Amino acid sequence: MKTKETGSDPKFATKTTSGESPALNALFKDSIADLYWAENHLVKSLPKMISAATAPELKNAIESHLAETKGHVSRLEQVFELLGEKAIAKKCDAMEGLTKEAEGIVEETAPGTSTRDVGIILASQKVEHYEIASYGGLHRLATSLGLTDIADILEQTLAEEKLADSKLTDIAENEINYKAAKEA
Repeated sequence: MKTKETGSDPKFATKTTSGESPALNALFKDSIADLYWAENHLVKSLPKMISAATAPELKNAIESHLAETKGHVSRLEQVFELLGEKAIAKKCDAMEGLTKEAEGIVEETAPGTSTRDVGIILASQKVEHYEIASYGGLHRLATSLGLTDIADILEQTLAEEKLADSKLTDIAENEINYKAAKEA
């Protein structure tokens, strides 16, 4: 399979397969723009979850993931550069819906309760699973398109999203679910 250099700046040149599908390439770029919007939206939404959480370990996990999410935004900007494209966000209806659902859970649960923390964990894991699916699919697609530098960047973020999901599970299983089960 032949490869060619693409990109407007040679230092950001990316290997792509010759004869690649323009439609598939467009879908890939569109999906990156969608994920870029989603990550930027999370940067704005996560502080609300931090404020609403009660358990210190949950607050710390979300704060840590907020810092990672800012890094995810930077990585996606790097992906745009490697593609020779301007970083442009395309509204992600899925992420908007997931964050609205999280806000609804906070509104419907009592402040300071473990039940609210369980709801925040559930909502956060839905977000993580969406991101895992998105980054996983885009990583495989980048690999198929011969975009190895981009695939490596996406794989790094994918690993962080999986770890964030695992941390949330640990927090829930170690104490919060049990405390919530005993609340009146």
